[in-house]
Amino acid sequence: MATKTSRTESIRAFLLGNAACHAEDLVRFAATKFACSRQAMHKHVQKLIAEGVLTATGSTRSRIYTLAVLAEWRQKWRLTKRLSEDEAWHQAVGPRLHDLADNVRGIWLYGFSELFNNAIDHSQGTSIQVAIRRTGATTEMTLHDNGIGIFKKIQQALRLPDERLAALELAKGKFTTDPSRHSGQGIFFSARMFDEFRMVAGKVEFFRRHATPEQWLVREEGNAVGTCVTLVLANDSKRTTKVVFDRFSTGDDYAFTTTSIPVRLLQIGKDALVSRSQAKRLLARAERFEHVLLDFTGVESVGQAFADEVFRVFPLHHRDTLVEAVNGNAEVMRMVRRALASG
Repeated sequence: MATKTSRTESIRAFLLGNAACHAEDLVRFAATKFACSRQAMHKHVQKLIAEGVLTATGSTRSRIYTLAVLAEWRQKWRLTKRLSEDEAWHQAVGPRLHDLADNVRGIWLYGFSELFNNAIDHSQGTSIQVAIRRTGATTEMTLHDNGIGIFKKIQQALRLPDERLAALELAKGKFTTDPSRHSGQGIFFSARMFDEFRMVAGKVEFFRRHATPEQWLVREEGNAVGTCVTLVLANDSKRTTKVVFDRFSTGDDYAFTTTSIPVRLLQIGKDALVSRSQAKRLLARAERFEHVLLDFTGVESVGQAFADEVFRVFPLHHRDTLVEAVNGNAEVMRMVRRALASG
């Protein structure tokens, strides 16, 4: 049976964790969750307001609760050959996150280091700004450089017909425009460690939310200068870098052997996935992995030629790579089974 203290801590964490998505019915929602009266839950809310971590606006019947911003900070660096991500972390960024648990700080250290270093080595910009915004529930970090833009750079390097297809290459992992200095793993793992990962460059916005695995979205809007990456993580997250690495790695050396590819990113506009050329683009570099999970979330259907190329032809030529379809609807999985049966 939970003690009074542990129950209070659970309620506190629940209120802070749900304030953003239940701003208008937070008290009722939490009271239902913990099977108590609204009056009792209101006392917990009032305590958080008194502590300054929660704010309330509006009348009693239409009150809206929001997380209070407890700290904000930003700093800009010139991108030079002498700039290093470890010094930026130890001297400026790390101290702003010193009170977080070791596993949470470990995720922040990994994500910051990878993305800051990418700006130094790849952005072709002259400056980068880092901003941190903290509430009682989450920490948000934004890294914004003024370079060429990551999607444009990948499009040029791979001669892709559309800048949006660069997001697909990032989602696969093991891609870098400078293989002599980078492994192409940093963005892949960073995107899966945080609760939210958002990358905006040029007209492309690349977004992933952890609560819905592999539910990637690419939106074409605006015309952002450089590359802007926003990371969000719950302050009390139980996730660890090891858990994320283990999901896609094998062996004591953490060899990056498994990838999960969101097939939806291959779709440009309303174009259906029907051709062999689309299938070949989807599986470009897939032979570098031992296990390829093709996530069909959000894909309504695929054509016979597409499925045949992916599930029969590719495996015939790359027997050391297992290709597996996941999260496909009935129509998609029917085409997959048809291709496998003809193999």
